[in-house]
Amino acid sequence: MTGWTWEYDGYEPADERLRESLCTLGNGYFATRGALPECVADDVHYPGTYVAGCYDRLTSEVAGQQVRTAENAANAKNAEKPASLENEDMVNLPNWLPLRFRPAGHDWLTPDTATVLDHRKVLHLDSGLLERHTRYGLGDGQVLFVRQVRLVHMADPHLAALRTEFTAEGFAGELDVEAALDGGVSNSGVARYRDLDGRHLTHVLTGAAAPDTVWLRCRTRTSDIRIGLAARLTTDVPVTVAHEPPRVVQRLRLSLTPGRTVRVDKTVALHTSHDLAIGDPLRAATDRVGAAAGFDELLAGHRTAWDQLWTRTGLDVPGRAGHILRLHLFHVLQTLSPHTADLDVGVPARGLHGEAYRGHVFWDELFVLPYLNLHFPEVSRALLRYRHRRLGQARAAARALGRRGALFPWQSGSDGREETQRLHLNPRSGHWLPDHSHLQRHVGSAIAYNVWQYGEATGDTEFLHTEGAEILLQIARFWADSARHDAHRGGHRILGVVGPDEYHDAYPDAPRPGLDDNAYTNVTAAWVLARALDLLRTLPEPRRRELAEHIGLADDEPERWEEVSRTLHVPFHDGVISQFEGYGELAELDWDHYRKRYEDIRRLDRILEAEGDTVNRYKASKQADVLMLGYLFSPAELRSLFERLGHRLDEETWRRTVEYYLRRTSHGSTLSGLVHGWILARDRRADAWMFCQEALRGDIADLQGGTTGEGIHLGAMAGTLDLVQRGLTGLETRQEALWLDPVPLPQLSSYGFSLRYRGHWGIRLRLECGKLEVAVPPSDLAPVDLRLPDRTVGVRPGETFLLVLAD
Repeated sequence: MTGWTWEYDGYEPADERLRESLCTLGNGYFATRGALPECVADDVHYPGTYVAGCYDRLTSEVAGQQVRTAENAANAKNAEKPASLENEDMVNLPNWLPLRFRPAGHDWLTPDTATVLDHRKVLHLDSGLLERHTRYGLGDGQVLFVRQVRLVHMADPHLAALRTEFTAEGFAGELDVEAALDGGVSNSGVARYRDLDGRHLTHVLTGAAAPDTVWLRCRTRTSDIRIGLAARLTTDVPVTVAHEPPRVVQRLRLSLTPGRTVRVDKTVALHTSHDLAIGDPLRAATDRVGAAAGFDELLAGHRTAWDQLWTRTGLDVPGRAGHILRLHLFHVLQTLSPHTADLDVGVPARGLHGEAYRGHVFWDELFVLPYLNLHFPEVSRALLRYRHRRLGQARAAARALGRRGALFPWQSGSDGREETQRLHLNPRSGHWLPDHSHLQRHVGSAIAYNVWQYGEATGDTEFLHTEGAEILLQIARFWADSARHDAHRGGHRILGVVGPDEYHDAYPDAPRPGLDDNAYTNVTAAWVLARALDLLRTLPEPRRRELAEHIGLADDEPERWEEVSRTLHVPFHDGVISQFEGYGELAELDWDHYRKRYEDIRRLDRILEAEGDTVNRYKASKQADVLMLGYLFSPAELRSLFERLGHRLDEETWRRTVEYYLRRTSHGSTLSGLVHGWILARDRRADAWMFCQEALRGDIADLQGGTTGEGIHLGAMAGTLDLVQRGLTGLETRQEALWLDPVPLPQLSSYGFSLRYRGHWGIRLRLECGKLEVAVPPSDLAPVDLRLPDRTVGVRPGETFLLVLAD
């Protein structure tokens, strides 16, 4: 394994789902999991192809399941009743991969049914290729060697190709090959969703444009998205076509002689009715595949596109950490490439790599856009426009609660309505439980944060003063209208919400869900209100009047925003920031007991529920909640925020707060290790590296216990890149300057990367031997202002600045 390849040797059925996810190939428009083309979907393999933004909504009757309500949960009893669940899913599209083979007159060869002598998968990160080598033992010393190279084209986002080479070792004979397009797929890649209806495709029709070119068309059941695929086989022998609804099959017979390699190339085009500048998706697919070049020429264009991506994201981190970071960057680029800038899509939390979270858009963009801002700002802008296009739906959600402004959903999909399920399955107990995560209204603050960060990093005032301003101001209105004045306290409170720690969604034995004064929610709401006021002050007066008229901003609203931004309640207990009001009154959990009893307690909520208990009773967190504040804001900005809210947050108080929650967090989210590594880098470097390693290994080692096979964790992957880019360098983009306050870890003290900042392409930062080097490439642009802890430096284009770090 080199720094530019990711390899798996040997065939391990138990690991196949994990490998399929991590070997997914994509281009920002669509992606296909790294399943073997000769294998069908079963408990081992799961081929899946997903187009960004292609969703469908179905209603399922979950009859006979145990639905545990709040009332009967209090008595540890389960009510048996049918549940009607409506879910919108990112659709598993027709499978273009199938290509199977067998010696004439014998069974089809698969790793599960035949003798595998050698098997190797190689993911080429530099060129976006998946290569596999398999040697099938046929008996009597006869071996069939199969080599395949697969690509999902990064230059033409509607094309994919598969080259298969067969070599006979020790025998001569005939080999039957069958290639297909399969429309008989469903969404069944996540075991806990399988009681729900996953048949999203209907009206599957197949045909042939010629013996070498076949097609399939279908549509989604309720969203009525039309899908067209066409496949072209290139080979030296005749091809026949058979229609086996819902598949179309191409068959051929190859003559093998010892040591001679025979090749079959499969080229595929994919379109949907969401695509721009097409009429019929099927016609577009057949035309595109007919005009597509041969495999070698496609490969050359694909490599060039990847070379350009790597140039824009230059990352040089040595050792194992660098190898994993490059894999993470590879998957971020496959999900959110420059092609994404042309699409109406958000950030799918599990990439385009599987069906977990149903392909929904959460707050994970909070961990993704800060990285993209400094490399692909056009993609960040497109992702923020996804939110702006759904601003009307968010305003309707706020009105439904009797509030002004915009309430964005915790889970978003096609049209911006709340897609969060109201029931979820605990696979440990088999109980269907109420799901209150739609109360995580802090997602609005994450969106506002990304709007502001994008503006600071790019200087794109056109967006910030138009769509960005509308988003930011409407979220600020919602927070101001959500704040309730408390005459007894003399301040404002936000009641009935859920914070980032999803373990706590209610007070013990409370009849209703929701918590009061979640510290993370209140502090970030105050930050949003303050930034909205800053924006209003800096807008040109004509634009300010126009915007105020457009959104109906009353004259007294900014005054209320100012008041609420200074008086939101932040609870404390025992000298630390309370996660929410009343957190300090919860019971302590016997952590030693649970660690001894269970091998993995990351999902402590499921363990306790299966025991008839609830994590709501305990001081136990799934992931960073209060500590998320230290992830979003530098120490100086966080102190300033607390001062605005009437509190003094000194280093000792913050350190006590960090220590307090470190002892009470089970890290049931891949984001938790990332956040803890980030904030500990400035204080406890040895512990910081332990958490950084957990963030790096989260998906490759499947630390969450089987979840990676359902799709990667895109926020955690992008977050590790941003840890190197901003976390360890103390890099901030604000006040039209780059702020730097490096905190190199001993285990990661030498690395470099490039970034794009306000029109400057390829600014290079290099940390090595206790020195930080900042090189600005030649251009006719203005100097780059660097704000250091003790001074400000202007670096002109073509110059390099060197900072010697303190020990």
